[in-house]
Amino acid sequence: MTKAELVIQISNATGHELPAPAIASVVEHAMKIIATAVAEGETVTLRGFGSFEPKARAEKPARNIKTGESIIIPAHTVPAFRPAKEFVQRVKDAHSGN
Repeated sequence: MTKAELVIQISNATGHELPAPAIASVVEHAMKIIATAVAEGETVTLRGFGSFEPKARAEKPARNIKTGESIIIPAHTVPAFRPAKEFVQRVKDAHSGN
């Protein structure tokens, strides 16, 4: 599903109470706020959905595939998503034939 398809789904689910451009603006702003918060080291929790959080990655050795040279990838932080139990269970149920 794309962002545009998400906007259409939200519009349909709310009975078209808000115009699609307004919904698109809300979705866009929510994404920006979540990304900014995680970039600043905060965890954003959406109860029943999951948490977006920064996750530290340790320094590790690697190899340049083209040259075969050994390199060290420095420690860094990446964004991570941890789904809520309800979300995980819903996906499991949807794919188990229940």
